[in-house]
Amino acid sequence: MPFLRVLLALITVLAGPALAEPVLPDFLGKVAASELVAGADGFGPMQADAAVAPVLKGGETVGWAFITSDFVSTTGYSGKPIHTMVAVDQDARIIGVKLVKHSEPIVLIGIPQAKVDALAQSYIGVDLVAEAQSGGESHDLEIISGATVTVMVIDDSIVRAGLKVARTLGLGGLAPDAAATGPAFELNPDATAAADWTTLEGDGTLRRLSLDVGQVNAAFAGLGDPRAAERALTEPPETPFIEMEAALVSHPAIAKALLGEGEAANLADWLKPGEHAILVVGRGLYSFKGSGYVRGGIFDRIVLIQDDVSVRFRDKMHKRLVAVAAEGAPEFTETDLFKIPADVGFDPTKPFRLQLLVQREVGPIEKLFTTFDLGYQLPEKYLRPVPVPAAATTDTAPAEAVATQEEGAAHQALWKRIWAEKQLEIAITAAMLAVLTLVFFFQHFAVRNERRFYWFRMGFLTVTLVFLGWYANAQLSVVNLMALFGALTSGFSWQAFLLDPLTFILWFSVAAALIFWGRGAYCGWLCPFGALQELTNQIARKLGIPQWTLPWGLHERLWPIKYMIFLGLFGASLVSIEQAEQLAEVEPFKTAIILKFVRAWPFVAYAVALLVAGLFVERFYCRYLCPLGAGLAIPARIRMFDWLKRYRECGNPCQTCAHECPVQSIHPTGEINPNECINCLHCQVLYQSTTKCPVVIKKLKRRETAAASPARDLSGHPNHKQPQPAE
Repeated sequence: MPFLRVLLALITVLAGPALAEPVLPDFLGKVAASELVAGADGFGPMQADAAVAPVLKGGETVGWAFITSDFVSTTGYSGKPIHTMVAVDQDARIIGVKLVKHSEPIVLIGIPQAKVDALAQSYIGVDLVAEAQSGGESHDLEIISGATVTVMVIDDSIVRAGLKVARTLGLGGLAPDAAATGPAFELNPDATAAADWTTLEGDGTLRRLSLDVGQVNAAFAGLGDPRAAERALTEPPETPFIEMEAALVSHPAIAKALLGEGEAANLADWLKPGEHAILVVGRGLYSFKGSGYVRGGIFDRIVLIQDDVSVRFRDKMHKRLVAVAAEGAPEFTETDLFKIPADVGFDPTKPFRLQLLVQREVGPIEKLFTTFDLGYQLPEKYLRPVPVPAAATTDTAPAEAVATQEEGAAHQALWKRIWAEKQLEIAITAAMLAVLTLVFFFQHFAVRNERRFYWFRMGFLTVTLVFLGWYANAQLSVVNLMALFGALTSGFSWQAFLLDPLTFILWFSVAAALIFWGRGAYCGWLCPFGALQELTNQIARKLGIPQWTLPWGLHERLWPIKYMIFLGLFGASLVSIEQAEQLAEVEPFKTAIILKFVRAWPFVAYAVALLVAGLFVERFYCRYLCPLGAGLAIPARIRMFDWLKRYRECGNPCQTCAHECPVQSIHPTGEINPNECINCLHCQVLYQSTTKCPVVIKKLKRRETAAASPARDLSGHPNHKQPQPAE
């Protein structure tokens, strides 16, 4: 999707935060070993060279405990680490998980503890060896409604930290990351490649996997399932089963040699910074793509593997070619390009392999599988050493730099994964913002027909409530403002804000709207709870429930309450952000929108009470209690434009708009208070109303009078025909 690609390119500015001192010692005395691992009776001392401690049972080590935040720096939606204690056994299987400390508002108050415990228990039994081989995707991710971002952060932290611990301790046969013993390498753009196919094969630029029918039959026979032998291929053993060759064509010289100048240029345009591509060609009885591939799916017969990196190719990562341009190239039935994303951790200078999955049907719906590897190592002539900076004289500095880069790449991969999974939601939100922007820019035309505009507004608010609120959980909160301030004062990072795409987009739209229209663009149109209040109030009106208009003096003294609530929460956040987040329950958003009223009864009763009050006093909560509205109203006066039109007669003597304003944001003197206005545009409907606005009615009467009056002659007297005398 072009919009998403542009947006991702604009915000790819992340760098992961540095890892802090180990926090494991703080929790070893607070968490009982039996709470982490059933039957365990204690912890041993923390290791001197790693933040891990043995889990003991009867004096024997049954596993190793660690805190995820000691190994990965992924932060939650609050902008702070989620501290999860995990235990792994000697086979690199997770045997215990416990969430021990966090600042996630949705988990602190919104999610029942039973759901959190169930989420933790779901990771018991996860095989980290399988995770290493699959790139962290061999387990099922269980999402808790309303806490998608938090759950994905917890999942990412458990898996990545678990892999680091397993490698460090050599659990399950996983080897520790070996320190570099020689100079690092990078692609040498000045290298040249041969022009003919034979030389490219000979010098290793192209690598081949060649299998005949006899080899494949033998491989299936080795599986020990007699059904494989019964379904053996009947062609002669020497018949070519598949001949597959591959080359790394993200090197410009190799691309020109194999693809030709034109296709090489197209490839360069296709690849974004940090991305790579391989050319895969094949012929024979077996297809490396398969006939079951459909648009939107995965090429399930090949996978690229490099150490713990595993890349499965999708349709958007694939391009079909007509032929190979190198001289003497054989005819192939399949010639394809596959893109390797920038955020998967692929290193083109290191060896990798293409794993080919071969299947054999042994029943109506049952198949057996075996794999073959095509190994690839870019020849040395295409590489050059990376110069080592003279300042890097210590052993720890390079290691710290590598760790920081790895964390930054992992953070980037996590939020990009979340954005990619929410493309539809992002597109719908962008469309809503575009429509709303057009309405505001052309509001004079949009409000001409009062009835049509009313139903448009009701429809838009319904989409806001159902889609942005109950479906996408994109409800902004004063907690976001406190998290932003906390991030600005303690080392700002975009990561925490990028983890929730819709919230990120909405906050940027709010920032832009404050310049043009003030807070009303969000509060009046894009706030799900505000939409819920207005829609329920409209239903109440249809049912004949009386509407109360508070006296202006009382109303004027009640609206400062929300500013006092906001300042109180802001002050509390300076002392304890966790305490402020709990006090922020004055917002009913989590109850009514995020959790859809599935919550403990006091929270539900509070939210329902506010909605009931809103049946009689439209948007009661917005007017008098909302700290988020107050926080947005404070900078509302920085807006550069005044879009709401007024007559000189507004307020003196006309009070129509003041009486009909849904939130009483128009003073009796006629001026609109931008801090209280929700930009519902009702006053602009009245501004053109031929039945309610006295100014418009007066103008129409003047026109009617002028049209009905007799024409006058030049002397100023009526030009009536005089009766003619009789002859």
